[in-house]
Amino acid sequence: MDNNAMEHSVDQETRDNAAQTAGSDHPAEYIGDSPIKVNKLGHMVYEVTDVERTAKFWREVMGFEETDRNAIGMVFFRCGSDHHAIGLKPSKAKSRPKTGEALKIEHLALEVDNADILFKTRDYLNQNGIPVVFEGRKGAGGNMALHFCDPDGFEFELYCGMDQIDEAGHLRPEEQFHRVNSLEDAVANPLPEKKW
Repeated sequence: MDNNAMEHSVDQETRDNAAQTAGSDHPAEYIGDSPIKVNKLGHMVYEVTDVERTAKFWREVMGFEETDRNAIGMVFFRCGSDHHAIGLKPSKAKSRPKTGEALKIEHLALEVDNADILFKTRDYLNQNGIPVVFEGRKGAGGNMALHFCDPDGFEFELYCGMDQIDEAGHLRPEEQFHRVNSLEDAVANPLPEKKW
C-alpha cells in the first residue's frame, strides 16, 4: 500500500466521530481492570503551517535529528534511538489560526511491552464502548499500534515494536514497511528482522 493510500485508509470520518462523541462514549464507571502498563511516552505528531520552518526549529533549536520524510510531506525527528519522537504533519491552514482556534496535535503515543497488551487493550476499549480509530501498522518506525480518544477527543496511540536506530543512523527501507489495518494482520505479517 503506498503512502497516499495508507493516509486515506485511516478513516478520518471514524476519527472525527470518535472525537465528537468521546464524552458520551466513555462510561461513568469502567468495567474490569485496565491491562495498560505504559513503559514510556513515545512520540507526538502534530500539524504545522510550514513544515520546513518547524523542521528547522526542531533541528537547530531543540537539537533533534531528522530521521525520515514520507510522501505526504511528514518529517520525523528523533532524540534517542527510537525512529521518531516528533512528527510534523503539513496543515491545510496556511497561517496561524485566530485566537481560540488552534493547530491540531494529531496524537500522543505511548509504548507498551508487546502485542498482547494491544489486543487486551482493544478488548477493554470495546468492553467499555470506546471506539478504536486505527489499529495495525502504518509505516515509518515499523511499530504495531492501536489509536483511540480520551473523553475530550484527544487521540492517543499505544504501540510496541518501534524500530531502533543505531549510532550509524540506518533506517528500515520503505519497501519493508508492510502497512496493515488490523492487529491480527500485523502479527500474521511481521516485518523482516533488522538487516539494513
